[in-house]
Amino acid sequence: MIGFLRGTLIVKRPPLLTLDVNGVGYELEAPMSTFYRLPDTGQSLSLVTHLVVREDAHSLYGFFTESERALFRNLLKVSNVGPRIALGVLSGMSVDGFYQCVRDKDLVSLTKVPGIGRKTGERLLLEMADRLPETIGGDTAALPARSAAEGEAHGALLALGYKPGEVIRMLKDLDTVRLSTEDMIREALKRVHRERVVER
Repeated sequence: MIGFLRGTLIVKRPPLLTLDVNGVGYELEAPMSTFYRLPDTGQSLSLVTHLVVREDAHSLYGFFTESERALFRNLLKVSNVGPRIALGVLSGMSVDGFYQCVRDKDLVSLTKVPGIGRKTGERLLLEMADRLPETIGGDTAALPARSAAEGEAHGALLALGYKPGEVIRMLKDLDTVRLSTEDMIREALKRVHRERVVER
């Protein structure tokens, strides 16, 4: 089992990143909650990891915090929830935001995450209810301001059909502290429209 990696960030192209560890390039998949905190390429980076072994592939997943990895592992224990849905949850909301949804039985907010329909959302609320941490809020201080809103905006743009790399570019340099989720989406779409007008 590979528990963590420390090396130089070589490539970051959501949902994939490549980490050079003493001359060996490790390719990992990561949620947007981790991508929002990555340094520039060429900088050093440490990630906790989880290895999924299947007959046809060995897939390595990287996370910026232990709480992200813990939630990822808990999600994989839920019936019919695989790595794709687990990454989607972490890309669509913060760790604390997810646990708060479970505590409040907030199915509406949960089904806003791309890839989670009503049945999957109900299953998550049911099976995760007995896996809630004793306290909620321990990881919030480490998150960038408004990361939950930015995650919601990212998920909404993905649902509109934009690719992960496009969404990152669309949201880049927006004032995520002052803008609401709706405002971020509106500004991102305006940015795309302006670029298409210039190309014409």
